[in-house]
Amino acid sequence: MKALIIGAAGFVGGYLIEELSSAGWEVHATCLENERIDGRCTVHNLDITDKASITAVLNSVMPDIIYHLAAQSSVAVSWKKPQLTAEVNVIGSINLLEALHEAEKKDMRTVLIGSGEEYGFIRQGACPLSEDEVLRPGNIYAATKACQGMLGEIYARAYKLDIVMVRAFNHSGPNQADIFVISDFCRQAAEIEAGLREPVISVGNLEAMRDFTDVRDVVRAYRLLGEKGRSGETYNVGRGKAVKIRYILDTVLKFAEKEITVECDPKRMRASDIPIIEPDVSKIYADTGWKAEISMEQTIEDTLNNWRTKLKE
Repeated sequence: MKALIIGAAGFVGGYLIEELSSAGWEVHATCLENERIDGRCTVHNLDITDKASITAVLNSVMPDIIYHLAAQSSVAVSWKKPQLTAEVNVIGSINLLEALHEAEKKDMRTVLIGSGEEYGFIRQGACPLSEDEVLRPGNIYAATKACQGMLGEIYARAYKLDIVMVRAFNHSGPNQADIFVISDFCRQAAEIEAGLREPVISVGNLEAMRDFTDVRDVVRAYRLLGEKGRSGETYNVGRGKAVKIRYILDTVLKFAEKEITVECDPKRMRASDIPIIEPDVSKIYADTGWKAEISMEQTIEDTLNNWRTKLKE
């Protein structure tokens, strides 16, 4: 099996390269010229906003399965840079879909990675969310990902393209950027332990409930969806159980080696925040047998240890 991972320089890319390589796949991966990819793969430079470069890579690699990871994936950044978010997440996806439609190889499968944020303003009683739930995006990032999914469905129907859509809920693990909550809390705790800051963790809304899955479980789901997912279908990928952000904080404090106090920072509050997002993951389990296996405590402990190691380097 030959795979092409588009946008592999980010957090998930390295884990997906390792997952596919370990399964015996031939892996090709793309990044921007100023980015770097490590792992068992062949690297290609590609800018998702340049359709011609996508076409050139597709016709050169001729992959069996494409994983589309290239995205501006931060909700916080999407509020600050909405134009950039739309250019990468929407125009970039259109460029890929057009390149697929025109490609020399016609039997490529594409897995479009979206987000659980797409469900947005959830009606009362809707959780756990099935893939058929109406989307009501509550932030700019979510709106662009919902658009990507709709475009994927349109191209799949109109041109008979083999496309599988994914709505991935929050995932975390070692080496994740600290703009995401688990990594953020772990970094702050590690810095406090190292004496680099006062023993105070700054937090935002601790009452929001989100579904968190280890990135190593998530990339296994992506591999299985590439192998067994049904064309034209959308799949939730998540643990299937939301927890309060307060639980994440309490777990970090439990593993911390120093006494830490907590301080609410108004700057960390989002302009719009959804109270609870929790997926129904029965569809992916039925079609692939996948379910999350790594505990949240293990993810948090591994992420904290990773930050401890980084601070010693």
